[in-house]
Amino acid sequence: MKILAAPFAFLFAALAATSVSALEDWDLERWLTPLDYASDTEAIQYARIGAASRTWRLCVAYPHLKDAYWLSVNYGMVQEAQRLGVSFRLVEAGGYPNLDRQIQQIRECMREGADALVVGTVSYDGLTETLLDIARENPVIATVNDIASDGIIAKSGVSWVQMGAAAGRAIADRHPKGSAPVKIAWFPGPKGAGWVTFVQQGFEEALAESSAEIVVTKWGDTGREIQVRLVEEALIERPDIDYIVGSAPAAEAAVSILRANGLSDKIGIVSDYMTHAVFRGIRRGRILSAPTDFPVLQGKLAIEQAVRALEGKLEITHAGPRVVIVDQDNLDEVGSDGSLAPPAFQPVFRLN
Repeated sequence: MKILAAPFAFLFAALAATSVSALEDWDLERWLTPLDYASDTEAIQYARIGAASRTWRLCVAYPHLKDAYWLSVNYGMVQEAQRLGVSFRLVEAGGYPNLDRQIQQIRECMREGADALVVGTVSYDGLTETLLDIARENPVIATVNDIASDGIIAKSGVSWVQMGAAAGRAIADRHPKGSAPVKIAWFPGPKGAGWVTFVQQGFEEALAESSAEIVVTKWGDTGREIQVRLVEEALIERPDIDYIVGSAPAAEAAVSILRANGLSDKIGIVSDYMTHAVFRGIRRGRILSAPTDFPVLQGKLAIEQAVRALEGKLEITHAGPRVVIVDQDNLDEVGSDGSLAPPAFQPVFRLN
């Protein structure tokens, strides 16, 4: 297969993902009410199919490639597509505000002759009309970001309520209800994205068991430049904060900003998902913790689900990895199991 990659590499200090044998089962969680993240789950051993019956062509859509999270999803997709013997074209919208761009990209990508769509959405329900049109002839698989279920045949992901709750518990464990109060600056991400509402719900529910108070909230796209500005604004508005909590780009920006202002020992940082830089920040003691939802594995599962759907073998329509909270105590154990792409991996936009 020919791979076309972007002309740059992400040189992060992270452990490379461990390879797995071709048909090794995956330890996953399955939602008992498919496509509903609010339903109960059960642990399963997920047995992968073998090679695809033909070289299916997939269209893959991401919100962006601004941080290393989606790079890790891409790495998993490349691995699984190569194993199965299928091809894909990747389009990325450039950020969560770009709903119209993602819709246009998806329609153009499908017109090229794709057999199925794998979509990481920029909006929970903004793509519904487009996906219903596509679903009349082609299966649509949602990955990572939650999305309205109309037109969706399968979902690969985790509950972002759980991800937000993991960040909230990191604070609650340190400052239980009844202890001295602490103040939080909260950076949930872009309003309207298919994960932010759920992260906020989980975070606030877990934080209710603590003595912490959110004193400033800064919404914004997860590009690094935007998050740097938002962190700086929050520090100006509320110089009395004790913690910065939010998306990985916000946590990454906070590390350098706090260091530059001599505040690293005064203000703690918690991320609500894992990237290479967050991994490095935890190792260096600059970030307290972050949950990982194993984006490499999510990418693999989405490709495998797409092939199953095309070949009439789709049985488990909603599954994903179990969320694990990572701190310095389990960093090496979790970091070595394939939750992140190798340090020098380049994003792949076409796999032929």
